[in-house]
Amino acid sequence: MSGLAINDITKNFGDFAAVDNVNLSVPHGTFVCLLGPSGCGKTTLLRMIAGLEEPTGGAIILDGENITSLPTHKRNLGMVFQSLALFPHLSVGDNIAYALRIRGRAKEEQRKRVEELLALIHLPGFADRPVAKLSGGQRQRVAIARALALSPKLFLLDEPLSALDAKLREDMQVELRQLQQRLGITTIVVTHDQREAMTMADLVVVMGKGKILQAAPPIEIYRKPADAFVADFIGITNLLPIEADSAGRATVLGTAVPGLALPAGMNKASLSIRPEDVSITAPRDGALTGTVSFVRDLGGTIETFVDVGGTTIIAVATPRERPNVSVGQSVGVVLPPESCVVLKQ
Repeated sequence: MSGLAINDITKNFGDFAAVDNVNLSVPHGTFVCLLGPSGCGKTTLLRMIAGLEEPTGGAIILDGENITSLPTHKRNLGMVFQSLALFPHLSVGDNIAYALRIRGRAKEEQRKRVEELLALIHLPGFADRPVAKLSGGQRQRVAIARALALSPKLFLLDEPLSALDAKLREDMQVELRQLQQRLGITTIVVTHDQREAMTMADLVVVMGKGKILQAAPPIEIYRKPADAFVADFIGITNLLPIEADSAGRATVLGTAVPGLALPAGMNKASLSIRPEDVSITAPRDGALTGTVSFVRDLGGTIETFVDVGGTTIIAVATPRERPNVSVGQSVGVVLPPESCVVLKQ
């Protein structure tokens, strides 16, 4: 089978399960982001795929071959570490050609491959430049080129953009995604940055406490989260209590919401609705009534915070749709049922 298959992978450190019986199928050419808070197991999982950690149990299959016991240098993969790990005493070209040189490739082959990769990462003519003279973004590109020198089947990156400033980080997210699309290489990136995952990935894998909580395309993770943790971790959401009243109607913060229903057999749950789906209206028009507690103008969007019985609901609008409200004003809050996701508690 073409691609990567992770079957029942577990990694224990003493009594602690850092990765707990994880299963994941990654088709060839897919860009995957392993996403989650610190300590969720994403880096440990990446290191097992790379051969830097030995699994306690399970198997890792790459293009039909069981590579679980193979040493790292025989797995045909490239890896970029968080620190980049470039050799400061070598030139850009020597850094990129390092893996080729230690495998005894001819100097002319090394030179041609370095030129190809420098063109690919938009740094032509940089072969003789000292690594110490490069900017952060240029070093990032060189680390990527070095990892790709041997045309690996699998490309692994561990928090590769974390050291960059915000603007450069966003530029590199786009560049890395475009590079992966041109090469068609299966790529797995570890990150804790939700925006980074949403920007780059075909498949987002959200992890928590060593387990995969949801693996799906970015828009599905955002619009149809599997549970309250995923909903809250990805972007911004309003997590509200929902329960059935004595008449069986679904109520949010004590108010019945027409068109909203709880799944059969469920009396209490959590409701997730994204701020951009919440509307602010006159009190009589809203399903819920509250008081504006704060308005934040971010230029491209306006956030309105509404206190509904002690719970804050955030609504986001564009400048053209900006609600004409002020702090202390009583307003209605509309929660469109088609935009609400009911989640088990």
